[in-house]
Amino acid sequence: MKVKPLKKGAIKLMVYDFDGVMTDNRVLQLQDGTEAVWVSRADGWGIDQIRKMGIPQLILSTERNPVVAARAKKLNIEVIHGSGDKKADLLGYCSRMQIDLRSVLYVGNDVNDLEAMRVIGFPVAPADAHPSIIAIAKYVTRVKGGEGVIKELSEYVAN
Repeated sequence: MKVKPLKKGAIKLMVYDFDGVMTDNRVLQLQDGTEAVWVSRADGWGIDQIRKMGIPQLILSTERNPVVAARAKKLNIEVIHGSGDKKADLLGYCSRMQIDLRSVLYVGNDVNDLEAMRVIGFPVAPADAHPSIIAIAKYVTRVKGGEGVIKELSEYVAN
């Protein structure tokens, strides 16, 4: 997908869904109920690069599993998990932080991201996102969820 480069300083917040963006949307469930997911170390590098650009980052997920908060803690970024309404939570967060929604980049992959992605300035989809998400995306990554989506975005935003 060919898109125009972003203007320097256009993005004031980057928001990431967790499952299907930072993961490949699969979960390993052990017999004791413990769940684990695969994440890409490349995304950790991308998050560090975005941090160096001075852009705040947020994970916004409906998932309640503690793995989401654990990953956010390791990456040292804010998290809202267990969200019942991503649009409302995003609007509240941006209001509290005084961030213009037009300057928000949101990476989502499935229909539960759609309403939140409709109210922001720069919706982004991983290559394997739901067709409704790809339809509204201003940028579709070359890689699938869990394969370095944020790393790719860090390179795109830096240019």
